[in-house]
Amino acid sequence: MPDFTAKDVQRLRQATGAGMLDCKNALVEANGDYDEALQILRKKGLAGAAKRSDRDASEGAVAAVRAGDAASVVELRCETDFVAKAADFVALTDELAALVAAKGEDAVGDLADEVDRLRTTLKENISVGRVHRLVAGPGQVVDTYLHQQAGRGVNAVAVVVEGGTDQLAHDLAVHIAFTKPPYLSRDEVPEADVVAERAMVEEISRSEGKPEAALPKIVDGRMNGWYKERVLLDQAYVKDEKQTISGMLGSARVVAFAQVVIGA
Repeated sequence: MPDFTAKDVQRLRQATGAGMLDCKNALVEANGDYDEALQILRKKGLAGAAKRSDRDASEGAVAAVRAGDAASVVELRCETDFVAKAADFVALTDELAALVAAKGEDAVGDLADEVDRLRTTLKENISVGRVHRLVAGPGQVVDTYLHQQAGRGVNAVAVVVEGGTDQLAHDLAVHIAFTKPPYLSRDEVPEADVVAERAMVEEISRSEGKPEAALPKIVDGRMNGWYKERVLLDQAYVKDEKQTISGMLGSARVVAFAQVVIGA
């Protein structure tokens, strides 16, 4: 075995941006000689990923996986939709999501070498983006929904419901995918945002010449509309706009949800 250490591998990786395994193999081939290993990587086209790391990665794919009582939503980022639709890229996104669902959010690190290898192969800035894992407790169910375009996931949702059915959880996941609410309930909305919006609504209402005595009611009505755009429980259900999500749930309760949309 050639004489080199883990620090040598890390040094070569930092200098080239190549994957850990590629760096190790280059050092083996070079009998531990750092400069020769560097040249080997350059000849193979593996040195250059570091230069790509600063490039914008606003494209990608998402996956949603359910495994028993757990569900995951994982994003893999890249630079172009061409790469995002590549079979290897989509497959790795799915693999990452399955691993997170089974083992936890930190498990994405288990596939770090595969991400590195893909970065080198596809010659783009590729990285793991947003990662979420939800777990259903006793009396709770979890489900997912994935909206796909051109063979890749672009909008992934996971939701946990207490006191409801799998179908209810799935219907909620579909609704969330369509409406994209950032918050579950009103108390999750930052107070600063609420105060700023209310002040603006009051100013607009006054500028429209609304009677001063009627302002509180007018402002409350407009704030309700503002909440409906942001808060899941306040929204009208997309399949039946006569009822809100809160009303649709009945005695059930949304415990948590997670959503990742490409480009958002």
